[in-house]
Amino acid sequence: MGSGSEIWYDDLAPGGRHRSPGAITVEADEIVAFARRFDPQPQHLDPVQASQGLFGGLVASGWHTAALTMRLLTETLPLADSVGAGLELAWPTPTRPGDQLWLDLTVVSKRLSRSKPDRGVVELAYDTVELSGQVRQRTRATVVMLRRPGLKLTEAGRG
Repeated sequence: MGSGSEIWYDDLAPGGRHRSPGAITVEADEIVAFARRFDPQPQHLDPVQASQGLFGGLVASGWHTAALTMRLLTETLPLADSVGAGLELAWPTPTRPGDQLWLDLTVVSKRLSRSKPDRGVVELAYDTVELSGQVRQRTRATVVMLRRPGLKLTEAGRG
């Protein structure tokens, strides 16, 4: 916080679309390192074993894809102050070495809190997309966000 470019609840509009400013390239050594630490399965650890398995080659853990997605999300929407309140994830296609991932995000809805007028709840839908256009991860998130400081809040919670 403090850079002046933070996004607050009041800055988002339902239907708003946001795309990540850049892409992340997925490296094979990062896939293996992540898997060694957090998801030690053959398809993430060993290219030879992985070539004989379900995916026909080395693939990133879904949790590695989720971590990369979080990085892209923070670059796309640098939220001032928020907390995740719910998440749905799907991995329709595997993330592979050399993939270049970017984020395509839509603000689905938002509503002010009835009990705490300094915050609101925002629903976001975002896809982690490979340069080819294939969706690697589909996410639906519910986020509680603070309103912009300095807004005059009424009892109804409107600025």
